[in-house]
Amino acid sequence: MSSTQAGPVFEAEIAVVGAGAAGLYAALCAAREGASVVLISATPLAQTASYWAQGGLAAALAADDSFELHLADTERAGRALVRRSAAEILVREAPARVEDLQALGVRFDGDRSGRLALGLEGGHSVKRVVHAGGSATGRRVVRQLSALVAEEPLISVFERARARALWTDGNPTHPPPHSRCRGLVCDDGRIVSARAVVLGTGGAAALWARSTNPPGSQGIGLLLAHTAGASLADLELLQFHPTAVIGLAGREGFLITEAIRGEGATLHDSTGERFVEELAPRDEVSRAIALRLRESGERSVGLDMRAIDPAHFPNVVAALRDAGLDPMRELVPVAPAAHYMMGGIVADLHAHCTLPGLYAVGESSCTGLHGANRLASNSLSECFVFSRRAVLHALSTDEPSPSPSASPAELEALQALPSPSPGTPITRDALWRDAGIVRSAEGLRRLLDDPHPLAHLLARSALARTESRGAHQRLDYPEPDPALDQHHFVLSGDGDGAWERWA
Repeated sequence: MSSTQAGPVFEAEIAVVGAGAAGLYAALCAAREGASVVLISATPLAQTASYWAQGGLAAALAADDSFELHLADTERAGRALVRRSAAEILVREAPARVEDLQALGVRFDGDRSGRLALGLEGGHSVKRVVHAGGSATGRRVVRQLSALVAEEPLISVFERARARALWTDGNPTHPPPHSRCRGLVCDDGRIVSARAVVLGTGGAAALWARSTNPPGSQGIGLLLAHTAGASLADLELLQFHPTAVIGLAGREGFLITEAIRGEGATLHDSTGERFVEELAPRDEVSRAIALRLRESGERSVGLDMRAIDPAHFPNVVAALRDAGLDPMRELVPVAPAAHYMMGGIVADLHAHCTLPGLYAVGESSCTGLHGANRLASNSLSECFVFSRRAVLHALSTDEPSPSPSASPAELEALQALPSPSPGTPITRDALWRDAGIVRSAEGLRRLLDDPHPLAHLLARSALARTESRGAHQRLDYPEPDPALDQHHFVLSGDGDGAWERWA
């Protein structure tokens, strides 16, 4: 560590922002390579959004499965927008990451013969989802990885700290072209100099009024990266989870994992009729529920879990009973909610961003893997596959580490940078109204005037995609446009927008 009059500068080979599954694993992978790490965590370890993840890891592990089947399911769900090269990496490397997590002490659910118990979720053609504790996968994984991080001497953890801005060459408020990420500054004034910065800050679904995400998931990492000059893409592609609890005190937005429908739970409207194929991809199920609610005027549909073994999903059953509803005796009221952002910080197949020295992993990134509609449980696998690739690439680059030295004036300018602004209730209501499950040009143009920068950028992206595809549905353009197959709308760091085709 070095210091100046402006405050201390902490030196590390890798700085990781975010202590969810992606960030924790990135830190551990770097430490296993012998690298020093600073990990920035806005909450105490094991209290991040990943902790609440009910889904598992999708990996082709079963005898009746294959990489080709997993790839086909990913591309089918993604509606002709999946970047095949990214999907091929995921399906080929996910099984090894499952094995590595087991070696790190994560205990996944097994069957009676001792093999991994695989679940079926929407969009998958075979059982391939690995879970831990039924629907407590995030909790199990994050707890174990957090314990390992806390014990690792090469990792320094800044708990209850937030990244205020990225440190780049030149003017920190207006980075010049071809600048490089040199580190970051925290909201408490601490500055970290690093060979590479890895953003694992999660998505932005909490910017919508109805969301399955914790309040902190507001796209902070996207704003940090874009302000520093990195490109964003596919911001219009926000997935809505079809079965989030509604109307139960203390459990509003609580996600009912898709694995429960994989075990046979069914959806019913107010007349008791089943109206949708429960294991269709999420965009289809969410739209079907939204349409039925619009037609009936009801606030929710019913999820029938009464035939499900409660021992398979203990945390879901316990949470619902704590809220006063017994899912083994009555239907659970559910409706769609904002859940997962497919768009994010543009990243290549090594998770490297358009700003040299910056990497993005997990939901904060956009490799093109998920296309227009994420296949269930591919996201947790993505965290581990691409976090490892990011760290190995960062440590193998021939570029010299940036100098930690800086003038007192430069450090003071860094410490004076404002933090990204959280969304207000007005913005959250506007996004739900104008960038919800179904959009229109009128609503999106209204959203352009919202003061929150991500709301404005999302509106620009959604207006540019003059079609309906996957999670992006427009009343005025109800069909997909074949000319936009494999095309991603990219917003460069200087604010320009352009279509790009990713191979």
